[in-house]
Amino acid sequence: MQEDAQLLSLADQTLWVTALIAGPVLLAALAIGLVVGIIQAATSVNEQTLTFVPKLAIVAVVFVLLGGTMMALLSDFMREIFAQIATISG
Repeated sequence: MQEDAQLLSLADQTLWVTALIAGPVLLAALAIGLVVGIIQAATSVNEQTLTFVPKLAIVAVVFVLLGGTMMALLSDFMREIFAQIATISG
């Protein structure tokens, strides 16, 4: 029964870490897509590359700015997972 609780806790932590890592990238892409979409609607310019290039640039900037923090969060989580695996199997 305790292993089931540990598994559910691990699943909960996994979803939370995934949201923390993917959230900034997705929110930045969403925001820039919304701005570009509004500009395209106002100017009647419907070019697909106009939405792709700014999203690509802003995602790259977010990865440069927050990539170290994201990797630290992921590595801490992986250490915790391996520590839990060691206690369960040991």
